[in-house]
Amino acid sequence: MHAPNPPRSDPPAPGATFHSPVSLGPVFLGIDTGGTYTDAALWRDGASGGTVLAKAKALTTRHDLAVGISGAVDAVLKNAAIDPAAIKLVSMSTTLATNALVEGQGGRAALIMIGFGEAELARAGLGQALASDPVIFCPGGHDVHGNATELDLSPLEKALPELAETVSGFAICACFATRNPEHELAVRDMIRARTGLPVTASHELSAKLGGPRRALTTLLNARLIAMIDRLVEATEGFLAARNIDAPLMVVRGDGALVSASFARQRPIETILSGPAASIVGARHMTGLDNAVVSDIGGTTTDVAVLDHGRPRLDPEGAMVGGFRTMVEAVAMRTFGLGGDSEVSLDERVLVPRLKLGPRRLVPLALAGMVHGKAIHAELERQLRAAHTSRLDGRFALRTGVPERLAAGLTRNEARLYGEVGAEPRSLDLLLTSNAQGATLNRLVARGLVHVVGFTPSDAAHVLGKQANWDNTAARLGAELFARRRDARGLLIADSPEALSEWVLQAVTRRSAECVLETSFAEDGLDGGAAVEHALVQRAVETRPGIVGLSVSLDRPVIGLGASAPLHYAGLPPIIGNECIVPADADVANALGAVVGQVRVTSEALVSQPEEGVFRLSCGEVMVDFDEEEPAIAAAEKEVRAIAAARALEAGTDNAEIDVATEFHVSTVEGRRMFVEARIVATASGRPRIAA
Repeated sequence: MHAPNPPRSDPPAPGATFHSPVSLGPVFLGIDTGGTYTDAALWRDGASGGTVLAKAKALTTRHDLAVGISGAVDAVLKNAAIDPAAIKLVSMSTTLATNALVEGQGGRAALIMIGFGEAELARAGLGQALASDPVIFCPGGHDVHGNATELDLSPLEKALPELAETVSGFAICACFATRNPEHELAVRDMIRARTGLPVTASHELSAKLGGPRRALTTLLNARLIAMIDRLVEATEGFLAARNIDAPLMVVRGDGALVSASFARQRPIETILSGPAASIVGARHMTGLDNAVVSDIGGTTTDVAVLDHGRPRLDPEGAMVGGFRTMVEAVAMRTFGLGGDSEVSLDERVLVPRLKLGPRRLVPLALAGMVHGKAIHAELERQLRAAHTSRLDGRFALRTGVPERLAAGLTRNEARLYGEVGAEPRSLDLLLTSNAQGATLNRLVARGLVHVVGFTPSDAAHVLGKQANWDNTAARLGAELFARRRDARGLLIADSPEALSEWVLQAVTRRSAECVLETSFAEDGLDGGAAVEHALVQRAVETRPGIVGLSVSLDRPVIGLGASAPLHYAGLPPIIGNECIVPADADVANALGAVVGQVRVTSEALVSQPEEGVFRLSCGEVMVDFDEEEPAIAAAEKEVRAIAAARALEAGTDNAEIDVATEFHVSTVEGRRMFVEARIVATASGRPRIAA
């Protein structure tokens, strides 16, 4: 949505006077680009844990991310009266990748499968994730020991000219590429030379076996490259314009920092970047070692467990948008619940029930602020109608992304996209059939169109608990929604206020369920099934009865997000413990972005394909040795070198490297039999800062 330019200050005039904090410690700038807001925080490093000098927010402007970034950063610079040249490090977290996967968005990518067949699409959700994106199968790949099968690229050769015109990137996954990546490298180099488009090879992202899930991870990475590239480019352009000459870092999904250039090549690693930064920020702000951290944003709620001062990592890989990836990240559960979640009515039950999310809508209050009387007039027209419609209070408008991203649309998609403009258009006038509704949903999934509608943010405006956008549009939308009738023919709410109270109560209730589901899962249970159990639902409802039921956490909840004070005030009686909302909870992500460390890993495998042969596989290296000890020594040397190089690329000059070796052996008739050894090097250190 084309939001108005946020308030911004002019670049400093010659001779302007600033506070100089350099003698008190270096100043770092943290930025978090979320689905709705972009946050900025200035933090001064110090022996006592540092100080937040200033913080600010601006609307995230998806059509031009630089606008939202400049709005937040200019405001924070003005509030702190800091010379931009005094900033020594810039670090950002983002929920853009997470939100894109939750909402099913991203660029159109082609998947090249080498040595696999169509049967693999049914595994790991790969076919579901692929949807209508093209997939090409080529004979080739390797066996478990890295021995090659003949590579045949004729299927790709035939399809490549058309693909080059209809996709934004390529993903390559070859059978056992983690043992020998030569076929992925050959295909990667060919595609880059002929198309100039971004290409991701699966061995670059993970050293784990499991072709379909590795292919899924690579496909999602390819879809996200353009989005993260736009974010980095917008940030770098803004920093240069403001004379901020400092390294730019990005938070990964495990909470570690990496350089912007590193993140550009591996955008999939930024999924859960914002939530990971929030955990780091929560720990920093509260000093708590054990807590459940729940961060509610505009699009998602992210819940994780802080244990002994560190976030728990997911050993199976990040789960986002229903897909299990191979990305190492915090053990975070992401729910489609936020201030901008779609509010809809479950009409399959006799007693009406509200549904929240998972899709994000542009709130009516925000659309009203941007487009003013045009929104009001359409809402009033619908209120005057004798009958209600499911499309009441809904609008569509273009997101404003570059036109080249609309390549590959079907005829029906292109026709509908042509009818949607930069100004909101009522869906009851735009859509003439149910089929067009499905077409619109596909345009939304491609990130080309926004849908405007009633959200919890609108409910907060109606009740006077939020007042930063257009109250009139929010109230008109609430009136339209309250006119709807249940299965018995009764109005679902007596007034806009009653409807809005119901919506906010539903957000608090659902927030409690998110916290409990995560906590049950961390205890080894099926979190979703446990929360849906009748006894747990009875406890969550806190209804009186002959049998009093309750649940209680063993640790407090740290509530984060700008709307946390509103939605989490009612959590304690439901979760059986306190909920702490820190003073800077609204910019926890931006703060967490600057207090972390760079951390990268490198992994090697030594296997024994036949007795007396010890094969080292590490990245693009595959070497055979006659004895175990030289192979292990070479593996340790190789992973150290790769980890050191990656750490330098990721943004630290003083990395400490630890190497851990895990042996898998068996004993046969009292004799030790080597099976394989996995060698992992971890390099970590503080990011380099400007001189």
